[in-house]
Amino acid sequence: MTERLTIDRMAHRGDGVADTPAGPVYVPYALPGERVTVEPSPGHPDRRELVQVDEPSPDRVAPISPFFGSCGGCALQHWALSKQQEWKRQRVIEALTYANIKTDVAPTIDAHGEGRRRVVLHARRRSHDVLEVGFAAARSHQIVPIDHCPILAPSMAGAIEAAWAIAGAIKNGKPLDIQITASQTGLDIDVRGSGPISTGESTALAAVTEKYRLARITRHGELVAQRAQPAVVMGRANVPLPAGSFLQATAAGEEILAGLVLSHAAKAKSIADLFCGVGPFALRLAERARVTAIDSDADAIAALKKAIAGASGLKPINAEVRDLFRRPLVATELKNFDAVVFDPPRQGAQAQAREIAKSIVPVVIAVSCSADTFARDARILIDRGYRLETVTPVDQFRYSAHVEIVARFMR
Repeated sequence: MTERLTIDRMAHRGDGVADTPAGPVYVPYALPGERVTVEPSPGHPDRRELVQVDEPSPDRVAPISPFFGSCGGCALQHWALSKQQEWKRQRVIEALTYANIKTDVAPTIDAHGEGRRRVVLHARRRSHDVLEVGFAAARSHQIVPIDHCPILAPSMAGAIEAAWAIAGAIKNGKPLDIQITASQTGLDIDVRGSGPISTGESTALAAVTEKYRLARITRHGELVAQRAQPAVVMGRANVPLPAGSFLQATAAGEEILAGLVLSHAAKAKSIADLFCGVGPFALRLAERARVTAIDSDADAIAALKKAIAGASGLKPINAEVRDLFRRPLVATELKNFDAVVFDPPRQGAQAQAREIAKSIVPVVIAVSCSADTFARDARILIDRGYRLETVTPVDQFRYSAHVEIVARFMR
């Protein structure tokens, strides 16, 4: 049975929402102001499936991918870019308002650049002869096979073909997650889910490495085949990448986030970079300040140390392994820093924020990929006397509901 709805607003994950007498109804791929025909979504009483758009929004645009609507990788290709960016800014404002924080939020900065430089593809065998490699459909484990993706950067050329070849070389039938990262020396690929691989499969993967001129293939971080050490340039340093390492989604995103961090820490001479990863902020900050860089990922810190050793013109960087969730830097350890930068995972840094809030550090720079946990941690700092001076949304996840945030707090 179909019904007609009017879409009133966008939900946090990018679905259209019709506010009905029975409560909100969520309609993927619908936009505010549209009249749509929908049908029930089995098992989801508060969701509907879009049948057709009867009265389209003037902000509706043609998707750039033929897989949009079936592939779950993007949620917003049907919406004008300017509207996406304003919605993401409003998302940050709503999260801050919910935490009882009133402040100006800058316009969203577009950081898509050339496109995504990393991706995770999934591979599944439906039968012995049928292989599927692509993205999971929205809210499903079903794989949507793809042969190209228009949001990937040119540096990712060949990534999808290589993923199909890797999945074809591993014959045990287990579901695979294939993480692909563009580096200066070629694509770096880490395969997860395969279990142990045979000698024959290792030989086949080595052949894939040569055929597609990959930098490296690893399995759960263990080396399978390598033509070159994967590496990226960060500031003045060349950083060797650990297997499966984290990078910002786009090169432009990293540059813009780092630029904001450097601008906010302009006069600081001694800086703590917490949750530092392989050093995208630390290596740039060290061009003008002493830096203590800390992360729980021992491989990331080892890579950062190698980058430091090979770089010139940097002030001292002390890189340490430490779990900041279990052992945050306490206020007495923070007292000698002019600025603290913290860029935690999506769950935020509640314990570390509490210690920073007790400290006398004059400048705190927060980088976050979650508006909700950012607002929670910001509330902790504000309650202990910090002023939230600037908040800037950064959109390196074009067509998705995600948004990055860079903010400066002052005592």
